Amino acid sequence: MEKLCDLHTHSCFSDGTDSPEELVRAAKTAGLSAVALCDHNTVSGLPDFIRAGAEAGIEAVPGIEFSVDYNGHELHMLGLFIAPEHYGDVKKLLETVRKDKERSNIELAEALRAAGYDIDYDEIKAKSGEYVNRSHFATELLEKGYVKSTKEAFDTCLSPDGGYYREPGRLLALDVIKFVRSIGAVPVLAHPFLNLSEGELCDFLPNAKAAGLVGMETDYSEFDGEKTALAKEIAERFGLLRSGGSDYHGKRKPDIFIGCGKNNLRIPYSYLEGLKELRKNQ
Repeated sequence: MEKLCDLHTHSCFSDGTDSPEELVRAAKTAGLSAVALCDHNTVSGLPDFIRAGAEAGIEAVPGIEFSVDYNGHELHMLGLFIAPEHYGDVKKLLETVRKDKERSNIELAEALRAAGYDIDYDEIKAKSGEYVNRSHFATELLEKGYVKSTKEAFDTCLSPDGGYYREPGRLLALDVIKFVRSIGAVPVLAHPFLNLSEGELCDFLPNAKAAGLVGMETDYSEFDGEKTALAKEIAERFGLLRSGGSDYHGKRKPDIFIGCGKNNLRIPYSYLEGLKELRKNQ
């Protein structure tokens, strides 16, 4: 039987709902041989995740998902195989970004309250833990009946065009790629078509490759067969390794399942083997 993996998931340490232990159990139940935890801009869940993987007998790949900027576009860059001795380096890199994100969150809550929304940022933080992003606001708005779905929240009052949300400062994409390589980890571009057109992606990749990018998600929950085929062709054209992930968030994205996404994914373990081989040789 073909070994499968999922190289992009989230826990409650960012905007997922599963604990790292629950995530590992879900991956094992799904029949996966390996799973990567890539919480947004934090490595705080990785110690529990690695321990749970060892106890469950499933390969736990420690990662992170950085929010980065490239020419005004918000992109997401995965760093896979983050070693424990570099957790402090990652936290130091993100310190300024996290402070500005907190200011952005507070401003968003204040703007929504001023507009008549019953939003209390302290309540959101108490439910969410150390990391809060717009997904947590969207859930709060949904629970209080202001929107019919989290997508509606993102499309309206949580949109940068909605008048309430100020986008926080982000690290530069090429700098993050270089940093990830400098700590012996592997940079992989997440869901390349979410914020870039095909042309914009192809303009970005030569610079990213020169900075040290080694992989790109070609298999992703939101990609149909045409997008997946295009992503694979572009990865091959630019000499990038294939990667793939469900972007599982637990109950926050109930239509996306670990390992299989929207029942459209079967991510071969060979993707992970290729990334591991590159890391060994870099």
